[in-house]
Amino acid sequence: MDGITAPAAQVSPPVVILLGPPGAGKGTQARLLEQRFGLVQLSTGDLLRAAVAAGTKAGLAAKAAMDAGGLVSDDIVLAILRDRLAAPDVAAGVILDGFPRTTGQAAALDAVLAKVGLAISAAISLDVDDAAMVERVAGRFTCGDCGEGYHDSFKPPQVAGVCEGCGGTTFKRRADDNAQTVAARLRAYHAQTAPLIGYYADKGVLSRVDAMGDIADIARALGAVMAPQTT
Repeated sequence: MDGITAPAAQVSPPVVILLGPPGAGKGTQARLLEQRFGLVQLSTGDLLRAAVAAGTKAGLAAKAAMDAGGLVSDDIVLAILRDRLAAPDVAAGVILDGFPRTTGQAAALDAVLAKVGLAISAAISLDVDDAAMVERVAGRFTCGDCGEGYHDSFKPPQVAGVCEGCGGTTFKRRADDNAQTVAARLRAYHAQTAPLIGYYADKGVLSRVDAMGDIADIARALGAVMAPQTT
């Protein structure tokens, strides 16, 4: 009808998944995407802790499982995620961190999202070289006083044994940041989580980004993938 403008089609907020093995930089890049695009990072661990603290139905179920020394089931995690997606602060979109880890979880997540009118808009694989990842992660250490990060090969202190940030001389390493543990974590990733790459490729939402470069270069590549999702 003349003089009447049809309402604009409602665009669903982006739901983004970052895929990649331990040490690929998912946490760092998720924070940068939050800042640039106004998305909210939803970490499985943070969601569980918040739900337990809030005493929600799903949170109480999660607490019971953890108190019993068991694993929190996928159904409980999905229920907590569904509750969180209803909050107003996620209206601009979310980045999922730590879930899904398997194709079974991915299919269950798709069903939950569909019930609230959402779908995975982008699954971005941060691609790394395994041998380089072992060196990258196994060489990490931090200042015991201020937390400044260093690396045996890539970022040693300018003065050996002295933190450039605070002048401290005490450093620490994570117990699991050793070559054997990192290699085992990479094998577990490839066996269990990497099949998600094929799952999301089949759905036409997969993008791949070389994650072996500088943080700023990786962020630019991710931004180029994300820009069409947020316009």
